[in-house]
Amino acid sequence: MIDQGTIQRILDSSEIVDVVGDFVTLKRRGTNFIGLCPFHNEKTPSFNVSPSKGIYKCFGCGKGGSVVNFVMEHEHLSYVEALKWLAKKYSIEVNEREETPEDIKARNDRESQMIVTSFAQKYFTSQLWDSNEGRIAALGYFRERGLRDDMVRKFELGYCPAGNDNFTQEALKAGYEMKFLEKTGLTIKREDWIRDRFSGRVMFPIHGVSGRVIAFGGRTLSQDKKIAKYLNSPESDIYHKSRVLYGIYQAKRSIIQNDKSYLVEGYTDVIAMHQSGIENVVASSGTSLTTDQIRLIRRFTNNITIIYDGDQAGIKASLRGIDLVLEEGVNVKVLPLPEGEDPDSFSRSMSSSELQQYITENETDFIKFKTQLLLEGTENDPITRARLTTDIVRSVSVIPDGIVRAEYLKECSRLMNVREEVLYEELRKLKRKRDDEMFRREQRDQVRRENIPEAPPVVEVKKEAGPVNNPCAIEEREVLRMMLKYGDQKLFEVENDEGESEVITVADYFLSELQADGIESVDPVNRKVFEECDEHFGEEGFDPLRYFVQHPDSSVSQLCSNILSEKYTESQFWKKQGSYVEEEPDILYVLVPRILQEYKLRMVRFLTNQAFDEMKDAAKSDNFERIADLQRNIQNLKQVEKELSDKLGKRTINF
Repeated sequence: MIDQGTIQRILDSSEIVDVVGDFVTLKRRGTNFIGLCPFHNEKTPSFNVSPSKGIYKCFGCGKGGSVVNFVMEHEHLSYVEALKWLAKKYSIEVNEREETPEDIKARNDRESQMIVTSFAQKYFTSQLWDSNEGRIAALGYFRERGLRDDMVRKFELGYCPAGNDNFTQEALKAGYEMKFLEKTGLTIKREDWIRDRFSGRVMFPIHGVSGRVIAFGGRTLSQDKKIAKYLNSPESDIYHKSRVLYGIYQAKRSIIQNDKSYLVEGYTDVIAMHQSGIENVVASSGTSLTTDQIRLIRRFTNNITIIYDGDQAGIKASLRGIDLVLEEGVNVKVLPLPEGEDPDSFSRSMSSSELQQYITENETDFIKFKTQLLLEGTENDPITRARLTTDIVRSVSVIPDGIVRAEYLKECSRLMNVREEVLYEELRKLKRKRDDEMFRREQRDQVRRENIPEAPPVVEVKKEAGPVNNPCAIEEREVLRMMLKYGDQKLFEVENDEGESEVITVADYFLSELQADGIESVDPVNRKVFEECDEHFGEEGFDPLRYFVQHPDSSVSQLCSNILSEKYTESQFWKKQGSYVEEEPDILYVLVPRILQEYKLRMVRFLTNQAFDEMKDAAKSDNFERIADLQRNIQNLKQVEKELSDKLGKRTINF
């Protein structure tokens, strides 16, 4: 079986539009998406997908259900197989085992905790409206903050009465067990006393995406500065604050309708903006923004506008959040507020139409926000400007989409008066450094996961006498690097003798071209790597990085580790006049042939020089027949050199 926690992670990560979109071309229609049903033939779309509800429905054939049901139906899989399919898509590790009594108990405990939090929400809400203490202290506080009663009811706000254990005693009387009150953090129990965690606080229930209450935030009404102003539920089986956004349940429909989400910091920020007519807003609830929270928003939209406080702390929080949002491939804007204002106070200071107008006129692209903010007052300080330029390019470098990166760099170049090529060069350095760090981290993680010894057994290899003089060392290392990193990636398709389409990978291309031309490395270690690439590429499950980095031959292992980790300086084929390459995987179809041509060109020039040297020796011995053969060979080599040079732009490459 798959444990319940893993199942929940799979379901939380699975976006129905994303999954169905792998098989059906979907078009937005209002809050939903439509397409041609994959389960029956139709010409007019009747297949609907609702991202807010997480379901699909075909009004033609009647099929419908959740994202798991879709995978089961479309791929003809069982429930468990469908979960595994989704887990693989979202890179979630699945450890299967038979459900034990402990698993059943954990599942039941989780449901019991959900039931307890539901009871607590109803109790706190009734105390707010029905008790004198609640109406005077808590409801009075909400009204003083400018919150209307309909907003208080919409978000199911409440009040936990003052006293040691009033709530806990009510819960026990209602039949709820102490252990679940403790697990959810509602009750704190020690050997000699029991207390309500949220005693004397106004309560903000935190809802999951489905609408069930999973935790609480409580604000004290006391003026005692020694008491924490806000207190949140602790982490539990049902609540992980890094994966939750306050207001997501109330906002998800509006987020889908507007294809945008506003991101604020606190509970009252969300409620105040709802009150002003802006409902597509969520809060990170006092925690630093996390990747999981961004992915939760991305289930409903790819557009986020960050609205944090107008003070220095709010600005710093905005800057921290920008890079995280960009790294997830989400479009981000920033709405700066006047100094001293927060979304709560600012939204209550104007009408709904005025607030909407302010947002429309003042929300700005992140690059303009960051550029203007960081470069303010640095006009005469070139060192500071250079450092800030690197900081801005670092933000751009995390964007996964190459076209979006290019547009941002163009805008950055214009705003900062820095040539685009300089920004591209800095971007390449940053990306290469991050790729190297990621590779090393993955290798360390893999060693830890598989309990592989840090240093594999060393096999002594008989060395050739003296150092190897390899005239094509640089080009060969570049070919090997491309094969190790991208060898199994598709380069192009060709039609075979049977008229069928055949995929040619990067490794296929390199190896077949070198073999066809009879090119073989003079370096025995390089030659060994080429030979083993030819032997193993195409085998199912072959991982070249793991195979060669953990190779028992220390010289092979060291060579490949160096190739993959050292900082490369691009040779001239990386650039064209006025064009700058910044992402290898996107342009393999250009890079791979050019790298091979560079290698062949270097080899041809080496063979030409070698032939000239031999011809000189033949002339000394008056071996005219050998001279004639060498002249014909040189002529042929010169013709090949010309053809290769023409392909590479008729230029000589010097290293």
